[in-house]
Amino acid sequence: MSTAVEEMLNSFDHLSESEKREVASEIIRRTRVLDFPPLTDEELILNAEAIFLELDQRESADEQSESR
Repeated sequence: MSTAVEEMLNSFDHLSESEKREVASEIIRRTRVLDFPPLTDEELILNAEAIFLELDQRESADEQSESR
């Protein structure tokens, strides 16, 4: 990730929730016309795995907080 992108994301993190929604909406509007190549099966599998791992971590954290 380039320095410019990292700076933009750090700035985004400091916005209010309504400003974040505005920025996200504008980015989606501007990028929907970009020609993205289709995802490969491998990319889809890696993304699905990352999502499932995140969900497992959240479930574990929830179970630990409920057992206290």
